[in-house]
Amino acid sequence: MSDLLASAIDGSSLAVEAPAAASPLGAPTLTWRDGEILRDGVAHRILAGSIHYFRVHPDQWEDRLRRLAAMGANTVDTYVAWNFHERVEGEVRFDGWRDLERFIRLAGEVGLDVFLRPSPYICAEWSNGGIPFWLSGRVAALRTSDAGFLAAVDAWYDELIPRLVPLQAANGGPIVAIQIENEYGSFGSDSAYLVHLREGLRRRGMVEMLTTADGITGDMIEHGSVPGAMATFTFGTGVARAVELRREGDALMCSELWGGWFDHWGERHHVRSPASTGGTIAELLAAGGSVSLYMAHGGTNFGLWNGANHDQVLQPTVTSYDSDAPIGEDGTLNEKFHALRSMFAPFHGGGLPPIPADPRRQRAATASLEPQASLGELIATLPVTGDVSPRPRTFEELGAEDGLVAYEADVSFPADAALTIDGLHDRAVVFLDGVRLGVLERDGVTSLALPVDGGAGRLTIVVESLGRINYGPYTGEGKGIMRGVMIGRRLVNGWTHRLIPQDAPAVTSVSATDGSDGVAVAAFDVAEPLDAWLAFPGGSKGMVWLNGFLLGRYWKVGPQETLYAPAPLWKAGRNEIVVLDTDGLGATVEIREEPSFGESEEFIGS
Repeated sequence: MSDLLASAIDGSSLAVEAPAAASPLGAPTLTWRDGEILRDGVAHRILAGSIHYFRVHPDQWEDRLRRLAAMGANTVDTYVAWNFHERVEGEVRFDGWRDLERFIRLAGEVGLDVFLRPSPYICAEWSNGGIPFWLSGRVAALRTSDAGFLAAVDAWYDELIPRLVPLQAANGGPIVAIQIENEYGSFGSDSAYLVHLREGLRRRGMVEMLTTADGITGDMIEHGSVPGAMATFTFGTGVARAVELRREGDALMCSELWGGWFDHWGERHHVRSPASTGGTIAELLAAGGSVSLYMAHGGTNFGLWNGANHDQVLQPTVTSYDSDAPIGEDGTLNEKFHALRSMFAPFHGGGLPPIPADPRRQRAATASLEPQASLGELIATLPVTGDVSPRPRTFEELGAEDGLVAYEADVSFPADAALTIDGLHDRAVVFLDGVRLGVLERDGVTSLALPVDGGAGRLTIVVESLGRINYGPYTGEGKGIMRGVMIGRRLVNGWTHRLIPQDAPAVTSVSATDGSDGVAVAAFDVAEPLDAWLAFPGGSKGMVWLNGFLLGRYWKVGPQETLYAPAPLWKAGRNEIVVLDTDGLGATVEIREEPSFGESEEFIGS
């Protein structure tokens, strides 16, 4: 698959880690003892906020880090998304958008410590919880001491960890803490796996303070903790319960205090009031705790990197990861930011950095969307992947990371027949000889009626992955047609497959399409590259490219109504927008001066 993001730019519970007992590898900067975090032996509070480098354009990293420092944080925490760096097995990248070392160095230059969370699994509402699809496609026992999984983790850590060792505080860098695994106590009980990760970090030279993070139940803490690492908590509210569960000797810390929440398609936009967020943080600080606000700046699930949950039904995450954070998706500073700045200020010896100016935005504008080709016409231009197969192949078998795959087979069928997809992951648009028959969805309707009089023809099923599950026992699940397609009780055999690339569709000749679905283009001439919010009124369900960069998806089910298009993706002069809509194109594209995340509701993560 093409690399669109890169191309957009050129112990025990009583364990004491004190300086007096420094390991042969070097002395950690942060330690914990008698319920306190110590920095070089002096009591210290971590006041952190989460910013994910993979959700922020790299040209804006420094800006967002400076806003975090102005909020009063002394630390930035970030996950490391494995699948973002190794999309193809063995091809590990740390350039461009993936230059993790640059992000860490920038944090240090701004004056922030770094709390790094490089576990193989990150959750984070990120595709597959950060685990590469090629690995989950062949290893069933993810996040265990399964030999195949550990071998892949070790190979990844052999690439990653040597880059981080020089950036530790012990070596003059900003990294002061490293998380071993993420909320493992709500997933599994393989203690040997946690030990392997801990030893792998130490053996490769990571000397700074190790942590784990789990929810506020005794069972989660028991199964998610490992000797030699300080256990921390994740919650929206629950300081009192965390105090009860804190292990003897451990300092009190919430590694994810949920000051907002993410959104799923088809739900409302989740917000949390400044009073509610601030109240929980104040309670934690009053109890002597340290905090990392999740998220301080949420950013965006650019491309198709959004994850999904599964609670009885699939719940795909939207493109925006604004998360009602104090630093908005485009860097706007809201009431929550100012409340936290006032709250954190007393913990600093000197004054806080000045508050940065608000980001500048493009003025409102409208451009016509000009249809170029129908979905069927686009598919016909794509090459067939592999040989004809008796059963439809999964995305993993086809090497498809995400997005759309067209499945095709010749069929005949009797009168009053129905077609059923067995194991649909996740959504399918069904055509017979180019005529649209309907849409099928996982956890919904998976059968439809064929033409009532019977007949024969070319069946085309366009399957879309709506987002790889990132949390719970279904993490690592495959995409596509997992078992088969049936007409009545009879399986359809003889399938060909065409992968629809994540590159902007290149249509060489414009057809007389009616615009009911397919590819359309629009253009904006701008004097200066500035941030913008894009809307697609009348559009149904589409993917959007700006100057060849895949911004993400829109969907009329909401709640998200605008897509964030950051300034570095624009250029002075003409800018091209390409839309691929599987359900129904709108007539225009709008630049709006304000975002619209949809109807909101107050929500506090438990």
